[in-house]
Amino acid sequence: MTEEQPPLVLPSFGVPRNLRERITETLRAAVISGELRPGAVHSAPHLAAQFGVSATPVREAMLDLVKEGLVDTVRNKGFRVTEPSEKDLDDLSELRALIEVPTVRRLAETGVDPQVLARLRPLAAGIERAAVEHDLIAHVATDMQFHLMLLAEAGNPQLVEVVRSLRARSRIYGLRRLAEREELVPSSAEHAQLLDLLEARDADGAQALMDRHIRHVRGIWAG
Repeated sequence: MTEEQPPLVLPSFGVPRNLRERITETLRAAVISGELRPGAVHSAPHLAAQFGVSATPVREAMLDLVKEGLVDTVRNKGFRVTEPSEKDLDDLSELRALIEVPTVRRLAETGVDPQVLARLRPLAAGIERAAVEHDLIAHVATDMQFHLMLLAEAGNPQLVEVVRSLRARSRIYGLRRLAEREELVPSSAEHAQLLDLLEARDADGAQALMDRHIRHVRGIWAG
C-alpha cells in the first residue's frame, strides 16, 4: 500500500515569472530536507492545489526532478521520492568535500569581490531566519542558493553544476529533529561566519569551517 503523507506547508506562488523554476527549487528542497518523504507517492494535481497553481508547471517540475534522480514516475499515480543508501550519502559527502573545501580555500586566498559578499549576506541571514522559523524547505533552498553563488566566484561553471547535482542528490533527514531541539540555528550561523572569514581572507579558517560544515550535514543531519 502507498504510504499517506500529511499535507505539506507549501507557499502559494500565484503566477510569477519563472514559475516552473521556482516550483522545481521548492520541491527539490522538500525532497532534500525529507519534507517529501521517501517512498511516498505524490500527484501533480495534489501538489498544485497546495501551491495554488495549475498542475502543468508542477508536473514539469517533477519531471525535472526525475532527471536529477530525486523522484521516479509511478504510472497513473504520480511521483515517488527516491531514497539513497547510506553508502550513497557517504559518497556524495566525500565528493562535496573534495570539491567545495579546496575551492572555498582558494576563494579566501584570492579574495571575493566585496559586492558579492554583500549579496551573500542576506542569503546567510535568510538561512538563519528559516532555521528560527522551522521553515525547512526555505532553509534548504536558500542554503543551496548561497553555496552555489559563492562557488560561482571560482569562475568554473562546470564545478558549480557538479556541486549542484551532488547537493540535490543528498538528503538531510534530521533537519526537523534539529529544528525542534533548537539546534539548527547555531549551525546555520556558520554561513555568516564563513563570509567573515572570506572577507578577512583567512584561508585556513575558511577551509576548516567548510570542512566542518559538510561533516555536519552528513554526520548529524543525514543520519
